[in-house]
Amino acid sequence: MDSIEFNVSIATHLLLFMALFPMVFIWLRRAYRIIFKKDYSEVALKRGEPPENPEKYAPYTAGVNLIAGAVIASTIAALLLFTIFGVMAVQMPFSTWSAIAGSTLWMKIFADYIVSRQARLFAPKKKGSKAK
Repeated sequence: MDSIEFNVSIATHLLLFMALFPMVFIWLRRAYRIIFKKDYSEVALKRGEPPENPEKYAPYTAGVNLIAGAVIASTIAALLLFTIFGVMAVQMPFSTWSAIAGSTLWMKIFADYIVSRQARLFAPKKKGSKAK
């Protein structure tokens, strides 16, 4: 019988896999809040503040969160299906699932940034008080 030796590589893989769960939870919860509860407090944030008209950009933010959450959830499901049930059709090595997770994370960050900046593209600039 083969024994698996626990080493740094396995610990790193496990930590990265465990980090996917809070990401998918937060992203799908945010999409749920925007779509069903009509909570626009997290739409197109810039420095923690929503834009003047967040309901206009809510579909884009909800879509970004929903797509990113679905991709990560399907990655988790594929890994668990292979690990628990041995389903060979969904076997993914570490390099594949970590690339999917990393690319999804970065694309979501970029998409959120683009939506938040587009929401303020034609907004009037606020003039700050100048100290003399």
